Amino acid sequence: MANRSYLYSADSMPNEAELPKRIRCISEHNWDIPLAHKLMVGRGTTIVPSMIWNPPIGIAADYADGAALLHSLLRAVGKGLENDAEFAECVARTTAHLEKQQAKYFLLETGEIVSMTGDDPAASVRRLTSEDIPDTVAKAEAAIVGRNDDWLASVRADWQKHFASFYSEALYFSFPE
Repeated sequence: MANRSYLYSADSMPNEAELPKRIRCISEHNWDIPLAHKLMVGRGTTIVPSMIWNPPIGIAADYADGAALLHSLLRAVGKGLENDAEFAECVARTTAHLEKQQAKYFLLETGEIVSMTGDDPAASVRRLTSEDIPDTVAKAEAAIVGRNDDWLASVRADWQKHFASFYSEALYFSFPE
């Protein structure tokens, strides 16, 4: 079984007492937290209790702003992939799913990924939210406005790794309504 990052949406954040009332499945990605997941939790990023594991290793962020950032980067990446039907289908599928599963917050579950290193999972999530995610957002923002062409070219060259996650209404960890 692969270790995965899991992305959900909800209209409230999890807290120590309870889970959000309705948790919608967005995406899961094997062996990594992909660029797309980092961008979607890149606006209003905060650490929250995990909905799956005990340590405080969940990440919540603003849904609308994170989705807009991802869409902007996908448009920039697509400017070099106009004839790539597979990329166009990935973007269309992702966009439709995000519209269908829209809520107030994205909720990223990192437990399986941060536990692979042997480091303290809570410390790993603090680094993700204070260093890795903001750095990724800054690179994407620069690329969107034409100031990070080398990074954009590297993302474009390996777009499947960054954007072709499994998007579905049911993930390995799903929550009953």
